[in-house]
Amino acid sequence: MNAEYFIAKRLYFSQQADKNVVKPAIKVALMGIAIGTAVMIITVCVVLGFKQQIVNQIVGFGGHIQVVNFDNNSTYESKPIFFTESQLTDLRAIEHVQEVMPFITKPCMLKTENDFQAVIIKGIDLSQAQQSRKWNYFASHLRYGRLPQTDKEIIISQTIATRLQLSVDSAVLCYFINQDNIRVRKWSIVGVYQTGFEEFDSQFILGDITALRQLNGWEERQVAGVEISIDDFDHLQVVADEVFLEVGNQFDEANNGYYVQSLIDLNAQIFAWLDLLDMNVWVIIILMLCVSCFNIISALIILILNSINFIATLKALGATNRFLRKVFLIESVFLIGKGMLYGNLIGFAIAFLQYRFHLIPLDASVYYIDFVPIMFPWLGLLLLNVFIVLISVLVLWLPSFIVSHVSPAKVLRFE
Repeated sequence: MNAEYFIAKRLYFSQQADKNVVKPAIKVALMGIAIGTAVMIITVCVVLGFKQQIVNQIVGFGGHIQVVNFDNNSTYESKPIFFTESQLTDLRAIEHVQEVMPFITKPCMLKTENDFQAVIIKGIDLSQAQQSRKWNYFASHLRYGRLPQTDKEIIISQTIATRLQLSVDSAVLCYFINQDNIRVRKWSIVGVYQTGFEEFDSQFILGDITALRQLNGWEERQVAGVEISIDDFDHLQVVADEVFLEVGNQFDEANNGYYVQSLIDLNAQIFAWLDLLDMNVWVIIILMLCVSCFNIISALIILILNSINFIATLKALGATNRFLRKVFLIESVFLIGKGMLYGNLIGFAIAFLQYRFHLIPLDASVYYIDFVPIMFPWLGLLLLNVFIVLISVLVLWLPSFIVSHVSPAKVLRFE
């Protein structure tokens, strides 16, 4: 067995049982390391979970990439553009693309006997949607009923249903107001969904693309655009560039230009806000590392000062300063390891409870979701633990030089 490791182990466990000032100091250091580690783990899990949840919500409503008419505006009264089957096939053939879904959006007014509300109806091809990512997204957030299957059926959000006092199997009138006329359509509500993303829940209903195409008087190949979903968010920009090379700067048969937008372009403010969270993570990690390192350094100094006679005796027997520094660094690693073990247990326990039971709620109108989300990036958390150990050992190197100033002659003179 390595001599430094053997001495450090005996020294550490003998001091654990010590009743004087050393034991309380070790406990304080352990608490500091444990709390700091737990806070860092929870911070990473919450922030990454928050970002993933927001991205999933946005993708569920609009896909990763949209190709629309270049003359489109932001009123959801979309201008048509032609897509041929060969174009859709070419888009589906791009690497990392999972699906390509044509859609139409149109503003309308939902009217009941006692109230009304302006909403956006989004139409997709129900014949293709049942195996799509979007279908699975709304199915996973369905509160009551089922998803639409015909052009006379729609689903609405729980927010809209509550405001207008609607439920499954209710019939609702939709008024489409243009400059020239007003059109009315009657739809049956077959399902109620709730995503928690209040910005979308408060205004979107989902139906069939055929009904909206008929209302607009468009041809069969005319749509507001297509939504492209990919298999990995990390490839978003690469796929967006490929889509642009495929259809960008081109025109359809009616001389309408194709305009390619990623979900980051469409939701620039949300993603700018999410980028700020990364800075918050680093600030918290740095602060917690500073607190942990302060506790570790204090504990090391106390351990060294409490072992002055021991150090002097080993020096008198021929131990070098380097040998003694290694002994106390190894002893400190025992302390760090124990504190990090407790910190990991606490951090993962809290994160798991929140992940499983959603104990901490959020205001969806402010944070876009109604609970604190959790994600477990196992590789990232492993690297975080390694990073904490490395930083802790590095900051301990300087205070370990205290042993170099211990003079055996001066210390043992008074023994």
